[in-house]
Amino acid sequence: VQLQASGGGLVQAGGSLRLSCKATGTILSVFSTGAWDWYRQAPGKQRELVASITSGGSKTYVDAVKGRFTASRDNAKRTVYLQMNSPKPEDTAVYYCKGFIYSSNYWGRGTLVTVSS
Repeated sequence: VQLQASGGGLVQAGGSLRLSCKATGTILSVFSTGAWDWYRQAPGKQRELVASITSGGSKTYVDAVKGRFTASRDNAKRTVYLQMNSPKPEDTAVYYCKGFIYSSNYWGRGTLVTVSS
């Protein structure tokens, strides 16, 4: 199983950006039952959980992004998304996706998001 995150880049504060994380090497039924997370790691800080989406579609968010970020999933495309609206400079970080499938955690390589003020 490989996870490829994409969509990062430079965005102005108040803009929007959508991150994608596509899983390859897994079949639809397994992807559909997986739980998927988005993490981020800012320079000099520990990696933190930003958003989670369960197989049933339930979502949770860290307080810092509630109301601005939205996690979603498209099982048919084996892809999870993180819609970032109204990003702030403090959202600047490398964003990683993580999937829990086959009773194991799989991490993507990360995509850099830089928010300019």
